[in-house]
Amino acid sequence: MNKHGKKMVAPIIIAILFVVYYLGIAALFLFANGIPMLGKILLVIVPLALAGVMIGVVKSRINEIRSGEEDDLSKY
Repeated sequence: MNKHGKKMVAPIIIAILFVVYYLGIAALFLFANGIPMLGKILLVIVPLALAGVMIGVVKSRINEIRSGEEDDLSKY
């Protein structure tokens, strides 16, 4: 594993867990009975949007780690 590889493991694992969680919630709402179609659409879009945001955040974090900016708080 390279110099930054160990620092990227935790964010990637956490992101995978969150994305799987959000996809599970979306699937649960999608296949739930008794919810009107408009409600299903809204209840599926929100977890999918959160999963997309999580993927974007982890991409940003990986770019920060690769560029050497992983310790921004030490500047303040």
